[in-house]
Amino acid sequence: MSLYHETAEVLSATPSTTGGNLKTRIFGKKDLKSPEQQVYALALETCKWSPVLKEVIDNSELLRHERKLSPLLALLLVHDFLLSKKGIALPASHGLRASIERHKTRLNAEFTRARLRRKAGSIEALREQITTEFLGEAAGYPRWVRVNTLKTTIEDQLATTFTDFTRVLSVSEVTATPGKVLHVDNHIPNLLAISPGFEITKTEAYSSGAVILQDKASCFPAYLLDPRSEDGDVIDSCSAPGNKTTHVAAIVHSRIPENEKCSQTVYAFEKDTKRSRTLEKMVKLAGAKDITRMSFGQDFLKVDPNSELFRNVGCLLLDPSCSGSGIVGRDDMPPIHLPEIPGTIKKPLANSGRKRKREDSDTAKERSRPVLVDDDGKETLVSSEKELKARLEALSSFQLTLLLHAMKFPAAKKITYSTCSVHAEENEQVVLKALQSNVARERGWRILSRDQQVRGLREWPVRGSIEASDGNAEVAEACIRSYKDDGRGVMGFFVAGFVRDVPSAFEDGDGPYLRDDDGRIIRDPISGMPTLKPEYESSPSNSANSRNQPTQDDDTGGLEEEEDDDMDSEDASDTTTDDSDQSTTGEDEWNGFGD
Repeated sequence: MSLYHETAEVLSATPSTTGGNLKTRIFGKKDLKSPEQQVYALALETCKWSPVLKEVIDNSELLRHERKLSPLLALLLVHDFLLSKKGIALPASHGLRASIERHKTRLNAEFTRARLRRKAGSIEALREQITTEFLGEAAGYPRWVRVNTLKTTIEDQLATTFTDFTRVLSVSEVTATPGKVLHVDNHIPNLLAISPGFEITKTEAYSSGAVILQDKASCFPAYLLDPRSEDGDVIDSCSAPGNKTTHVAAIVHSRIPENEKCSQTVYAFEKDTKRSRTLEKMVKLAGAKDITRMSFGQDFLKVDPNSELFRNVGCLLLDPSCSGSGIVGRDDMPPIHLPEIPGTIKKPLANSGRKRKREDSDTAKERSRPVLVDDDGKETLVSSEKELKARLEALSSFQLTLLLHAMKFPAAKKITYSTCSVHAEENEQVVLKALQSNVARERGWRILSRDQQVRGLREWPVRGSIEASDGNAEVAEACIRSYKDDGRGVMGFFVAGFVRDVPSAFEDGDGPYLRDDDGRIIRDPISGMPTLKPEYESSPSNSANSRNQPTQDDDTGGLEEEEDDDMDSEDASDTTTDDSDQSTTGEDEWNGFGD
């Protein structure tokens, strides 16, 4: 079965048998022969363009001449014929392709007329118009783009990918101003807010991993964790799809002193094997492979904190499964406008007006019901407040277990805990229970107060709820929240940090080098070498030795050699196009870790 037949089958399936949204229909379908991402992209883009494509097909009378084409197949094929750079993904001699291309003159002419009717001066202008209409609620939010400093700099991207963008001073201007505009974020380094209608996924920077789509709030955990070279190794406990993992790796990499090798490792855990493959692709694409180590399908909760492999782990990032109640926009099945079948007469149904009102009422009721979104984006409608409470209790119990497990790592000194939830049960209440636990008291864990947080998040105005924190104003002030629909252009999110004092070779915890306010090592302007603190200038050998201490056991010392063999090409975009290649890269390549 071709890509087009399979996509048509997905779009025509009834929700009762496949689930309500597009992702569920495609990624939950076990018998797809075409790549899931390819089916998803074709289905989504065809739905988005269907109002225009319907006009083109109807006015060109395509279905009158090609009786064997169904309306859905016609939409999918005409979409690729008119809008895909590679055209219809079938051999030139294939019957389906021929059924479209023999009408190419009329199809192109009708497409031009449809564009002019919408007063779009170019296909690019039409694309922006169609995308804005299709986004709906999400059109009120910018697209957040993190510049991946493992591969590029924000200056380079402003001069290349975003060279024809107009820079504005606020997030609200990004969504209110037509055309291509951007805002350089004030809180998170290397983060841009760009026009929601701009298709960043079609740029070379996105394909190569130089820029990464990541909501601003999703950048909070790694930035708050603030892993420094003297903090030791880092663990990301629930890593897939890999945005936060690669963000941590970029921060770690940015703090390597010149002419020195990275002495830190980012350990990435993901217990779901399929999601582990997604994580692997992301890590490769982002250029984080030299810093990151992972094993496929390994559960963080089953790892011994006292394992020799993790003896230098000083920072842990926890972003566990949650209700997903802060995610912007329900992932509903997008509407699709089907062309008319010639010769069919639409008969008005009796009481059709009443039926439509009932349907609208039912839809409104359904949309008002609480929705839980899992790690794969699948949605579950909750039938009652009682069911919601039970589900939140189960989630918060798991989240607390994960947090307490992280607190047991002997060298750990920093933890960030985050969710994309707005519910206090998963947020402030988990923080309070963790602080009151035996492991937190025995090991000296405390909340990372606001005045100790990195500058950008210290200045972030939205804090935790005092009521949800049981009246503890200090905890509430230390917690960081964001809310969708509050004008700041971010999704609903929560993050809190935990710290404790661990004996260090350096009393102030900053290591032997002077640092600026952002934690970066200050360098000599002439030589470019790191600047030692006055108390260490007399004995430079001490600082060199302390920074070059091994962070891995002899058992894992061959990791760099094994990974270097596979880094001949930086073109990581190939990793996103052929799943069969990825399935052969197993644990040997990653030198996976165990208990």
